[in-house]
Amino acid sequence: MARDHGGNLDAAQARFGIGDWIDLSTGINRRPWPVPPLSHTAFRALPMAAAEQALVRVAADWFGCAVDHVLPMAGATAAIQLVPRLRPAGRAAVLTPSYNEHAASLTAAGWRVTSALDLDAMAGADLAVVVNPNNPDGREWSPRTLAALAGQVGLLIVDESFADARPDLSLAPGLPANAVVLRSFGKFWGLAGLRLGFALADPALLAPLREAAGPWSVSGPALEIATTAMADRAWADDTVTYHAEAALNLDRLVTRAGWQPVGGTHLFRLYDTPDAQAAQDALARAHVWTRRFPYSDRWLRLGIPGSRDEFARVRDALTP
Repeated sequence: MARDHGGNLDAAQARFGIGDWIDLSTGINRRPWPVPPLSHTAFRALPMAAAEQALVRVAADWFGCAVDHVLPMAGATAAIQLVPRLRPAGRAAVLTPSYNEHAASLTAAGWRVTSALDLDAMAGADLAVVVNPNNPDGREWSPRTLAALAGQVGLLIVDESFADARPDLSLAPGLPANAVVLRSFGKFWGLAGLRLGFALADPALLAPLREAAGPWSVSGPALEIATTAMADRAWADDTVTYHAEAALNLDRLVTRAGWQPVGGTHLFRLYDTPDAQAAQDALARAHVWTRRFPYSDRWLRLGIPGSRDEFARVRDALTP
């Protein structure tokens, strides 16, 4: 099945020219955690077991779960691709619309995938996937609600890639035995190029994922950077504050342009426009790249600009 994604800046450049682009198509933090110089041991193989254990301890503290519930992986996408192996293929219900990699990976592994518009429609599925908060509309569900859903399905997968600013939404501190939580490192910390993610689950569920991922699936530099970054709570607090205020500012700008906010998270906003293609093109002519969706000719998603200058360019592009 088709897998459309943001981040296709090369396509934008082919149409609208090379230049100083602001890529708001991905929902990745444009104010990344400042990476310091790496130690020489980050590139050596021998200390990687200790480095992974250090990251697991810091990550468990950040997620609010037990250390033995944390498995670092080579990106959240790697975890999504391995999830179908946890059970024999059957009926999978994916909350829709949402991140399209889940349905695509399940379909490729032989699962019979059905779309669900709400949680009630997922009851009885052999495997259910919920993105919380949801991408692209920002819908959200409480941990209590998702724990109840876990009791109605064979296996519950909760993608919390955009939950770092919302620990109140996370299922991680109270994981049901048949639930797997997926987390992304690159989005909140703005370092997607490290290709780091996490699977959180009961050790019995993590075991086949660990076996499938293989030894040393995460690089030494990624382990070192993420361990330090996830322990930097002052930076995290400042980042949450910035994005909370910046999201409101972006809503204000686009509302003045005649668009209507549909929802979103701390890292992206979704808008209803009269014509998403025309709106995307207008911003692209100012070298601001955004995200359209194949199932809607009105929805346009924008990541959060990372500075006053970026906000000024978006504002100017929205001004007739």
